Amino acid sequence: MTAPAPLRLVQESQRRAIQPDASVWVSASAGSGKTRVLTDRILSLLLDGNEPHKILCLTFTKAAAAEMANRLSERLADWVVMNDADLAASLQELGGESPSPNRLSRARRLFTEVLDAPGGMKIQTIHAFCQALLMRFPLEAGVAPNMRVMDEREARELLEAARLRVLSDAGSGPLSDAMAGLAAHAHELSFGELLRAMTGERARLG
Repeated sequence: MTAPAPLRLVQESQRRAIQPDASVWVSASAGSGKTRVLTDRILSLLLDGNEPHKILCLTFTKAAAAEMANRLSERLADWVVMNDADLAASLQELGGESPSPNRLSRARRLFTEVLDAPGGMKIQTIHAFCQALLMRFPLEAGVAPNMRVMDEREARELLEAARLRVLSDAGSGPLSDAMAGLAAHAHELSFGELLRAMTGERARLG
């Protein structure tokens, strides 16, 4: 059965986006298949002979990174146990052309190659990637070699301590006047909430 014209156009666009030799920018709404396209692009890179540990995939959230890693593992595991006909059909759907015997053989080996890759597949958040860079090159980044990322509890405690210190050191002057203005318009029970909200938007207030 031939796919409807709109669906064929989407499929062709997705195939162009996963070609390893193309530099591609993908913009699409939520639920339209971006994660699938990214996963397929990684699979295409692996099938073309790129080593797993040399591929870097960055996402915004841990959930997205975990989803991509799981999808990739599931596809590679499926390829190991598929019969030749089903595997050929899967690879043809991915690349748009009938796979060669060498490509079929490589597809079956990829699951093991990814498992044995030094450091594993690098599918991580932007924050995790930046943290790894800072820890690897602390002197070049101008941070302490023993630096570590504080957890959310520590961050909340430090922010609370900083707020209390600012309030206690306000004294007189512009800061004191600003605090008095806030106090005149905020209930005593909501004053702390207001300060926390302002702290959360401190980048906009700077």
